Amino acid sequence: MSVHLVPDGLAGERVDTAAARMTGLSRSRIDDLISAGHVQLNGRVVSKSTRVAGGELLEVELPDRPVGVPVVPREVEGVRIVHDDADIVVVDKPAGVAAHPSLGWTGPSVTEHLAGAGFRISTSGASERQGVVQRLDVGTSGLMVVAKSERAYTLLKRAFRDRTVDKVYHALVQGFPDPHVGTIDAPIARHPGHDWKMAIVDGGRHSVTHYATIEVFRGATLLEVHLETGRTHQIRVHTQAIGHPCVGDPLYGGDPVLAARLGLQRQWLHAVELGFDHPGTGEPVRFASPYPDDLDEALRRIGDN
Repeated sequence: MSVHLVPDGLAGERVDTAAARMTGLSRSRIDDLISAGHVQLNGRVVSKSTRVAGGELLEVELPDRPVGVPVVPREVEGVRIVHDDADIVVVDKPAGVAAHPSLGWTGPSVTEHLAGAGFRISTSGASERQGVVQRLDVGTSGLMVVAKSERAYTLLKRAFRDRTVDKVYHALVQGFPDPHVGTIDAPIARHPGHDWKMAIVDGGRHSVTHYATIEVFRGATLLEVHLETGRTHQIRVHTQAIGHPCVGDPLYGGDPVLAARLGLQRQWLHAVELGFDHPGTGEPVRFASPYPDDLDEALRRIGDN
């Protein structure tokens, strides 16, 4: 059971929208929980169209889930193939798409798209994660690489483990980080009170994020971020830790009022560049991704202020 106080910034939203943004669960997962009677507002079971008010108590019960994750080949709208050869496929993932199927996630995934589009992935590991050597959050867009052969899988896993892969993100954060260029070195682990959330925890996994200011707007700053490590929700946790959460990320302290003003339904975070030594040729390769429309529009709006 997870319990939350509805922030004033979400007042008037439908409960399915508010619950998804507050818990980090997908809208489809929240809808299923509402239909099963596992979501309550001030102790009362709700329907999807129920509106929330600031200060109300939202309770979300997560029942035990069945073991096993089905893989359903299906082409997913918005997934773009940036590069494809015998060893790897580089994908530009839209927000709302998971890297691979998982328990509790009923939405689309990159691996299901590749299966549906006829890509042959032949690596070890669980069937739903074959070829996956990195992951992006569902709400994060941008580049990820999938290995197509066992050799490529082994070499890329090693490259990510040895931190020789250059992972570059752009993030729009609230406020103005000081210094303008810096490093965040803070250990990350599961949040002690919420198993679906991460936090800075003594004894957690070593986590290092480097950032530099690209552009300053009224009330927000666009950062270039380089990940030295690759922990779950790392950028989101680290930017919150320095008092500058990603815009559009209420799970980690983002202001929902600002997100609504910019038209954002998810965190402003995009994997813009990915560079590594090609597992087949050994030559360095680098790929880039432009901002998707929703992030572009948010920048336009905040730039007009």
